[in-house]
Amino acid sequence: MQHRKIDAVMVEIVGNLLLSIAEEVGVVLIKSSFSSNIKERHDCSSAVFDAKGNLVAQAEHIPMHLGSMLDSIQAIITRYGYDDIHDGDMFIANDPYNGGGSHLPDIVVAAPVFADGKLIAWVANIAHHSDIGGIVPGSTSGDVTNLFQEGLRLPALRVCQNGRINQEIFEIIIENSRIHKERVGDLNAQVAANKIGIKRVIEAYEKYGEDLDLAMEDLQLYSEKSLRAGIAKIKDGTYHFADYVDDMDNLEDEVKIDVVIDVAGEDITLDFSDSSPQVPANINVTYGGLLATVFYTLKAMIGPNIASNSGIYRAFKVIAKPGTIVNALEPAPLGERMSTCQRVVEVILGAMSEAMPEQVLACSHDGGTSVNLSGTDPRTGDFFIYPEGVAGGEGAHFDRDGMGGVQVHMTNTSNQPVEVLEMENPLLVENYSLRMDSGGIGQYRGGLGIERTICMLADNVRFTGHGGRQYVPAWGLFGGGEGKTGAFYLHTKDGRVERLSSVCTGVELNKGDKIQVLTPGGGGYGNPCLRDHELILQDIEDGKVSLSEAEKSYNIKL
Repeated sequence: MQHRKIDAVMVEIVGNLLLSIAEEVGVVLIKSSFSSNIKERHDCSSAVFDAKGNLVAQAEHIPMHLGSMLDSIQAIITRYGYDDIHDGDMFIANDPYNGGGSHLPDIVVAAPVFADGKLIAWVANIAHHSDIGGIVPGSTSGDVTNLFQEGLRLPALRVCQNGRINQEIFEIIIENSRIHKERVGDLNAQVAANKIGIKRVIEAYEKYGEDLDLAMEDLQLYSEKSLRAGIAKIKDGTYHFADYVDDMDNLEDEVKIDVVIDVAGEDITLDFSDSSPQVPANINVTYGGLLATVFYTLKAMIGPNIASNSGIYRAFKVIAKPGTIVNALEPAPLGERMSTCQRVVEVILGAMSEAMPEQVLACSHDGGTSVNLSGTDPRTGDFFIYPEGVAGGEGAHFDRDGMGGVQVHMTNTSNQPVEVLEMENPLLVENYSLRMDSGGIGQYRGGLGIERTICMLADNVRFTGHGGRQYVPAWGLFGGGEGKTGAFYLHTKDGRVERLSSVCTGVELNKGDKIQVLTPGGGGYGNPCLRDHELILQDIEDGKVSLSEAEKSYNIKL
């Protein structure tokens, strides 16, 4: 039987419809969730898949979640088989080695969609829960040596049947978290969001029938062909770059991320074989996480407007030795895998800078600064956990300055509003500003990092921090300068100031003590001597560059 074709206009219409469904699932999740980590910071993602579990539409949330949900659908199908997947089912998972997210706090909830008695699609969402057990509040510690110390592991499990939640599964998760109310609210929000997605996909099927499935296939084929066409425009050759993960004071050896990229026609192969072995620290990445990172980077460089779906995965090849930092084997810990994934992005950009100078930006802050404060709120007597990945400076582009105080690449979370932070936790934000002089110099300046100082309004608060690029700065391109590195400082109420480790766990704080968080700036792009004089003056006026730094760095007298 010959495969029936549908026209390109129909494919475009259905593609946008599926994307709108994925976006609506995400909006419902955000608006109905309980924790500020989801409702304010938007640390979540949502997507639609075809019946075979291929990604066909993902809302623009967190790129890191790309591979996580894809692995989850495949794990569900493998475990249960199509014959044991029914209308009214939903499944849950968080174990990165068994079809879950990319680290344990990321919980996936996936639902099959049935119409006319057959499986036609899947909808899924993933959300970062502020605590899933483990040895520290927040479930992410720099002291861990294996995954078992990071919290509860959930393989792909049926959590809803006949449209009803299996409360026993929920209770296991809730009882392993230090904040029961949040887990109840956020898990219920994930289930509710999927119900909206199911309804919308069924409506789409009722409108388009079998054309819906055909459009899903063609969407993937179009994305693959589009990316391959972009690859074909790159000069054939072999490109290499390496960078280092520096946020692990408990490790003696440097951890290298190394890539060799081979471009031949419309084929591209990325070889990470010379990267360091996995480590007994929480910066390892699974192969699925590596693939999601490569997916994002190639799409961003080559075809930002290409639809995000499984077709893109078919357009590239990735080589990574099992047991390395970018293809870890269980039970390697994964809590701060984001720092390593961000370095993966940077080494790909660095390698391709010669071939694609206008598509590649200088190195950014890498999104590796995470802050976690926890304790008992004296106002309510309840336990609190405040987690946040604090933004930093974006690398400069070939034609413009990098942005300051933003998330980059694999993370796309929003800023935690100070008003919410202070309302929900016994904390006072005394300073929240851009760091003057933190961006690398160049014809175009790197974006500025952030300074945030938080004062404790309660005793017995614990601080756990993880800071990337506190020793290895963000590099510049084509003569651009390095960004300034980050740091954590403790200011005690008696006036003592102490620089903390870039990986610190359970630092004891009392009322009046302060944590100062300094995040890295981005690298500059191009020869600083070519920077427009008016831009330098504007930077000084805006407080982004000091007068002394401008005179020294740009060799001018003002």
